[in-house]
Amino acid sequence: MDGNGRWARKRFMPRGLGHKAGVDALVKVVQACADRDIGYLTVFAFSSENWKRPEEEVSGLMSLLLVALSKHLTKLKADGVRIRIAGDLSTVSEKVRNALLDAEANTVENHRLVLTVAFNYGGRWDIVQACRKAMAAGVSEADLDEATLSRHMAMAYAPDPDLFIRTGGEVRISNFLLWQAAYAEMVFSDCLWPDFDAVELDKAIANFARRERRFGDVGESGQGEGAIGSELPAAVPADGVQGGC
Repeated sequence: MDGNGRWARKRFMPRGLGHKAGVDALVKVVQACADRDIGYLTVFAFSSENWKRPEEEVSGLMSLLLVALSKHLTKLKADGVRIRIAGDLSTVSEKVRNALLDAEANTVENHRLVLTVAFNYGGRWDIVQACRKAMAAGVSEADLDEATLSRHMAMAYAPDPDLFIRTGGEVRISNFLLWQAAYAEMVFSDCLWPDFDAVELDKAIANFARRERRFGDVGESGQGEGAIGSELPAAVPADGVQGGC
């Protein structure tokens, strides 16, 4: 969800107001995904690298998270959204950690849309922690394969992403879902995150629907990986949309 700061700067506003506008955009996109029967939405809320930002901005982001949960959790719960948290919560404040875990607990019975908030998350961290979990579970070297390691990833409960969207004009994945996004379709939008809405979401989904996904096979076109895919009719992906920062 990139571009909050630039959105604010263009309007001669403090960066914090850009982040607040980003939260408002997220609430709208969550509703749009639910309306389109998308089962899984994962958003990169705070990366393990974001601690490098100025202390004042980090503190503001933590406060904004607490306010956003307090303001929107009741409606998200009523709308059937289940909140899951992916990331290392051991290094965040007790207040923030408890708020995130309470949001998980309060929505555990919901099934309409699984909203995963990647918080203090990094793709490399995820792979390392999965390896450690596998070793702690007694998985031997001979038994360690991709499927086994996948079961120990932070988002083992979710399918791998179909669609990976990054806003703000940056063309990189910035350590997000490195393992899970191996075959995700990438869409890089110039739209700054606070301006991202249902219309922009539909554009990304339509882009996705025009692609031929082959997963290493030749696919329907018979041209194999690296070949230009045939155009497919527009359709909403069944498994999920993943948002990236």
